[in-house]
Amino acid sequence: MTLLDPTLTPGHSGDDLIKEGTDASFMTDVIEASKHQPVIVDFWATWCGPCRTLGPALEKGVRAAKGAVKMVKIDVDANPAYAGQLRVQSIPTVYAFVDGQPVDGFQGAIPDSQIKAFIDKLTGGQGGSTETAQLLELGEESLGLNDFGGAAQAFAHVLSIEPENEKAIAGMARVYLGGGDHEQALQTIAMAPQDSKEPTVQSVRAQLALAAKAPSGVSTELEAKVAADPNDHQARFDLAEAQSAAGDFQGAVDNLLHIIKADREWNEQAARKQLLVIFEAAGVSSDVAKDGRRRLSSILFS
Repeated sequence: MTLLDPTLTPGHSGDDLIKEGTDASFMTDVIEASKHQPVIVDFWATWCGPCRTLGPALEKGVRAAKGAVKMVKIDVDANPAYAGQLRVQSIPTVYAFVDGQPVDGFQGAIPDSQIKAFIDKLTGGQGGSTETAQLLELGEESLGLNDFGGAAQAFAHVLSIEPENEKAIAGMARVYLGGGDHEQALQTIAMAPQDSKEPTVQSVRAQLALAAKAPSGVSTELEAKVAADPNDHQARFDLAEAQSAAGDFQGAVDNLLHIIKADREWNEQAARKQLLVIFEAAGVSSDVAKDGRRRLSSILFS
């Protein structure tokens, strides 16, 4: 299966997040732009020492917000009009604009931690861009339609913006899983931290673990064994493993619940333990997991 290489996707340099503004462009760059997303305005001058400290720190903070906020730099010597209207009396002075109005600000150089708090307050602590969120949503929608090429493009674009985005890493791994390329899925999900708490990362790892445990092509034989002896729990368990490896989570859940209902302690609760792995692989909020947990509770507490 040939997919888009994330390294070949046009990147997002972040340069469009920060620009040099003028009095002539203020209405467009600040007032109008802030109606779509917050804009930070840095009033500075070339002769100002603290400005040389604050400016790069602000730019770093804006880039770290990954598109949640933009920044416009105004040299007050060359562009005094709006600085005068906003009563900028000392520099550096920073204003934050939302919906065309100044909503927050500060004067002087401040530490990185305060800059981050200022930006987080302004953006609501989004921790990611609207563009990224839209691309992730598009990728999920494409996966739901089995449009693996479209999903790959969306997730790869996110990774070109945020190379460590765990949802996008998991998304690309799911694309490879959907195409039957388990080896590439393993290599892709390895890009995520080993201790990741991201549900989609955990789901992919659970799916790969299930696929690695069960041999393929044995379902028909196992189905025959279960049909011949419905109380052969080992055959039913092996069948559930084969089904989960093939992505038939619902079938696997049905068979494991059958074992639990018949003998919940069988093989040191192996069926129940396997069921929890399948819930994780299917996704904790998936219909398979929610229905399976409901049915499990009904058996355990009946």
